[in-house]
Amino acid sequence: QVQLVESGGGLVQAGGSLRLSCAASGGTVSMYAMGWFRQAPGKEREFVAGISWSGEMAYYAEPVKGRFTISRDNARNTAYLQMNSLKPEDTAVYYCAVSRSILDVRIAPDYWGQGTQVTASS
Repeated sequence: QVQLVESGGGLVQAGGSLRLSCAASGGTVSMYAMGWFRQAPGKEREFVAGISWSGEMAYYAEPVKGRFTISRDNARNTAYLQMNSLKPEDTAVYYCAVSRSILDVRIAPDYWGQGTQVTASS
């Protein structure tokens, strides 16, 4: 059973940066798409960024394009989310996910982490 553990969240001022990590254990995830979702208080969980199994294809939600960068290190079974120019509206709990799809994490995400809080203050 794959387990995902996120880290790197915290409190930053608007305009600041954070780097989230998602470490997988209990199985290899190198053949599956990985990605990040977020959920703000009172809102539904939404897609943020995804990356294909090889890392060759990355895709983003419109609000974070140009500010966030997703990457992965299959040798370490880990995915990352570099977040720059953070805005107050980025404040949310960020969740890592792994999908059975090799390309798109939005298709049948099977495994989820417990989440890490990101807060960007104005």
